[in-house]
Amino acid sequence: MLDIRTFPDRAAAGAAAATEAAHILRETLNTQATARVIFAAAPSQRETLQGLVEAEGIDWARVTAFHMDEYLEVQDKDSFAAFLHTHLWRAVKPGTVHVITPGDDPEAECDRYAALVREAPIDLVCLGIGDNGHLAFNDPPVADFHDPRTAKVVELDAACRTQQVGDGCFGTLAEVPTHAVTLTIPALMSARRLVATVPGPGKRAALRAAVNGPLTTGCPASILREHPSCTLYTDQETRP
Repeated sequence: MLDIRTFPDRAAAGAAAATEAAHILRETLNTQATARVIFAAAPSQRETLQGLVEAEGIDWARVTAFHMDEYLEVQDKDSFAAFLHTHLWRAVKPGTVHVITPGDDPEAECDRYAALVREAPIDLVCLGIGDNGHLAFNDPPVADFHDPRTAKVVELDAACRTQQVGDGCFGTLAEVPTHAVTLTIPALMSARRLVATVPGPGKRAALRAAVNGPLTTGCPASILREHPSCTLYTDQETRP
């Protein structure tokens, strides 16, 4: 079930998403020894991440954190792991942080990271939706709702790479890496709870397709409608 909640602006939407994510973490840690969380790393998530930094009552020492994708070749300062370290992990200090490090053998890294993800159930995924409807780096050409893998190497499509420039992550399209490691759609959908933050008019078309369009890898985010517990936070400017 996809529960869509609309707020006046992106700040309010992000804060509300953080409130729910924090509640899920506290609730999980009240009933089990650890909580396992996968985080998206993108400018669209900044308000949510800041809200988690400010949230009280979370025993982050018992949280195991993952991120959902990483470029194959990128300077450390531009990596998604660095983004999450800057905007979340450095402040809250999770007990365990697992990062994707493609190195010289990205296929072997996929196997290593997949094994870590599969060690135990994932309790929460904090995610966004790309301008082309992608989830993590599962762009339409490579998205597979029944992917047998947990992590894989993908080639990024033009719309995805263009978004990275528009988001201010890179100065030019030529600077954006062409390949990445990503967790697959089944890996993300396996989580008990999903909290999605989708702000900004650039995502309106993707959100419209995800909510109202056919269930298709042409809009990978459409699969969110099939999850039993997914809440999506957006703003008036974005809601189609």
